[in-house]
Amino acid sequence: MNIVLFEASELTSDHKITLADRRYAHLRDVLKCVEGDRVRVGMINGAKGTGQILSMTTATVDLHVEINEAPLPCHPTTLVLALPRPKMLRRILRSCAEFGVQDIHIIHSYRVEKSFWQSPLLEPKKIRQALLVGLERSGDTRLPIVTLHRRFKPFIEDQLAAIAREKPILLAHPGDFPPMETTLAEPHLIMIGPEGGFIPYEVDLACEVGAQPRTLGPRILSVDTTVPAILGRTLP
Repeated sequence: MNIVLFEASELTSDHKITLADRRYAHLRDVLKCVEGDRVRVGMINGAKGTGQILSMTTATVDLHVEINEAPLPCHPTTLVLALPRPKMLRRILRSCAEFGVQDIHIIHSYRVEKSFWQSPLLEPKKIRQALLVGLERSGDTRLPIVTLHRRFKPFIEDQLAAIAREKPILLAHPGDFPPMETTLAEPHLIMIGPEGGFIPYEVDLACEVGAQPRTLGPRILSVDTTVPAILGRTLP
């Protein structure tokens, strides 16, 4: 945890917060903080700053916080991701938050098992927890927005172009396609399929609304490897 995040509702009028959850445990057990120490803090979806520990008991810690620093720049990529295995999704969401991706769309695909959509890891609370861990690692405060789309064809035909907002749409897919650009110098929407990739019908349908297939090379990569490999090509 490289930053202690808190909600605006946790901040009192005299700029204090009291922690009694895993954040408190981390300060006590991992960072070995004592009264008087300063730590990095940030308001979720707000500014960053420092917090000074005023008191620490066996159950709580009180901090006086000063938040006067802008959040880190956002990643310019909009990510469209076919739903991977739920446990893999948790890792991917953490990585996206670390990179600063703000707009994530999880979609269905022919090769996505329908049972994946029943996973408790898709509950808003679980998604939020995964994103917060990523923010804490990277020292950021901006919580990504994750939207779930359970039907492929309506998403592609009715929503994809509007979500892209005229940004180029690149579809990462194995095959005889142009290579993915080494450096993506402008904002893009990136589509990443499930294990095994999108089926030909899905690729063709996406291309009809402007998607451009790109390959990452001859190796078949897992989804949780593909995501950071692509996001690392465009840093804010």
